[in-house]
Amino acid sequence: MVDTRKVYVLGIGATPIGEHWDESLRTLMTKAATSAIEDASIERKDVDAIFVGNMSSGPLQGQEHLGSLLATWLGIPGVAACKVEAACASGGAAFHQGFLGVASGVYDCVLVVGVEKMTDAITRDITAALIMADDQDYVAFTGVSFVGLNALVYKAYMDKYAVEQEDIALFAVHDHKQAVNNELAQYRRPVTLSAVMSSPLIADPIHLLECAPIGDGSASVVLCSEEFLKKYGGRDVLIEVSASIVATDKLSLYDRDDITTLSASVKASRKAYKIAKIEPKDVDVLEVHDAFTILGVIHLEDLGFARKGEGWRLLKDGELEIDGKIPTNTMGGLKARGHPVGATGVYQVFDVVKQLRGEAGKNQVDSPEVGVTQSVGGVGGTVVVNVFRRVR
Repeated sequence: MVDTRKVYVLGIGATPIGEHWDESLRTLMTKAATSAIEDASIERKDVDAIFVGNMSSGPLQGQEHLGSLLATWLGIPGVAACKVEAACASGGAAFHQGFLGVASGVYDCVLVVGVEKMTDAITRDITAALIMADDQDYVAFTGVSFVGLNALVYKAYMDKYAVEQEDIALFAVHDHKQAVNNELAQYRRPVTLSAVMSSPLIADPIHLLECAPIGDGSASVVLCSEEFLKKYGGRDVLIEVSASIVATDKLSLYDRDDITTLSASVKASRKAYKIAKIEPKDVDVLEVHDAFTILGVIHLEDLGFARKGEGWRLLKDGELEIDGKIPTNTMGGLKARGHPVGATGVYQVFDVVKQLRGEAGKNQVDSPEVGVTQSVGGVGGTVVVNVFRRVR
């Protein structure tokens, strides 16, 4: 492996997630970017490059070329800028590109923005946009939805490991409990397991309250090099990006040997752990991509926190709570914080950095030092795993 420079998180910013009828795609990402720049205590002109994570601005807004659009609205035309797309992992992939830009020495200060605008599109168009995450010629043409694909995973998991659905559906209850104290969350209210299990079926066995909602939002991160820190100063609490890894799997479920595990999660996490010189037991706070409750459970296993078929036990035993063995989705996760798909990977970074800084309010984990985020595109076709460490 080639030598790389250290990369630090200098600033973060985000908008609330919800139905932003009076906000456009450009205003959402401009607000988040401006907030991160201000949090970093730098000037816009200090930014060397911009990476924008987004999945569906083309089909839903008829707008592409988001890198140049954001540079224009920030008033820094001339800066290197581009859009990064990897389905629901677009935000995570944009973060990875920003990390590489600084680690390689090409840039000293990078702005990463994730953004998605979904609520002003009709459901049919959103469904069509989401299934673009899978193969159009061999999967999408059948009429299957993204929820339907995850339903296949759900049924296969319950059958293979003899797990009760109620033990998996608890993930939604957990997330809503955490979101109550998150001022940026889309759904700041608790739900009961009975409410989850009695909510309408969307694709058997997935109930409505087991699905991440449709929403609008934007989150942003400023990354910088050690040289930049020395020149411009830094924060009292400093967060290093210890590793950022992307891995892929065969795109479609029909082509995989086992649909109850995401091999890309296994590959990306193990490589990230090795580079960061940690093990799962060293992680103090975790963000998993729980677009559906079943994914939250599977991710716990694939990331190395539980044996296969037993991720639900961590949930049921309270080990994912703020004071548990592995505090997970401490600000509500995709289910309750919200899931503006192209922005979600950056919101995860935002939440972990807040925890490592000690700024998570009532949801603060006790003195965390290491955090991990996992961002997933499609049904595991792309996975991004990032490791963060508080270094002072």
